Amino acid sequence: MNRLAGKVALVTGAGRGIGAAIARAFAAEGAAVVLAELDGATAAAMARDIANACAGARTLAVQTDVTQPASLRAAVEEAQRAFGPVDVLVNNAGINVFADPLTMTDEDWRRCFAVDLDGVWNGCRAVLPGMVERRAGSIINIASTHAFQIIPGCFPYPVAKHGVIGLTRALGIEYAPQNVRVNAIAPGYIETQLTHDWWNAQPDPQAARKATLELPPMKRIGRPEEVAMTAVFLASDEAPFINASCITIDGGRTALHHE
Repeated sequence: MNRLAGKVALVTGAGRGIGAAIARAFAAEGAAVVLAELDGATAAAMARDIANACAGARTLAVQTDVTQPASLRAAVEEAQRAFGPVDVLVNNAGINVFADPLTMTDEDWRRCFAVDLDGVWNGCRAVLPGMVERRAGSIINIASTHAFQIIPGCFPYPVAKHGVIGLTRALGIEYAPQNVRVNAIAPGYIETQLTHDWWNAQPDPQAARKATLELPPMKRIGRPEEVAMTAVFLASDEAPFINASCITIDGGRTALHHE
């Protein structure tokens, strides 16, 4: 299929996990994809994998630090030189920072917000001028169910993710007259390497995995590809009137009051 044919997409944190799945799905749907990733070698390897798997795929790896506005502006400029103006931005890069509020260091607070909220704004600010000028564009911010459901012991991560939803809604409304859509995706538990790392860090990894799989009503957790296909939809011309919204991908967990 070619649902994104002719579009140029930039995906942050595209070296692995959800970001890599989105980059792969975009390429399969005909987009030229820029993988903007802090680890340049990881991004380059994933770009090669995608190019080898998708005949005719156009990919570009760009070492990018989302905490630095200049780095994201440079990534957008590289994308434009290689493929043309950026039509789609996916702000996927993020980190987990979980701490006790009263013992957390100032450094941890700043690190969480620098990546998980400021990084999203830096990406938006880098692409918005061009999108506004062309009166077209789709921005997709990867939020989390932490944006509206609180798990004890995860502070300050949910605070940053609440901010991502607020940013999404505010920018979506601000630039709706220019036909620039800004939406969010809120994944629940998704089987990424980070999830496996968390399981393996528990005293009983198998028990931790089993407990996680029991949480969603569907009795499984999501796959990165399932998040990616929602991103394809929001990036495509199939969603022209979806704006300032958030799509939750959690198998129904957040709709469940209690077991």
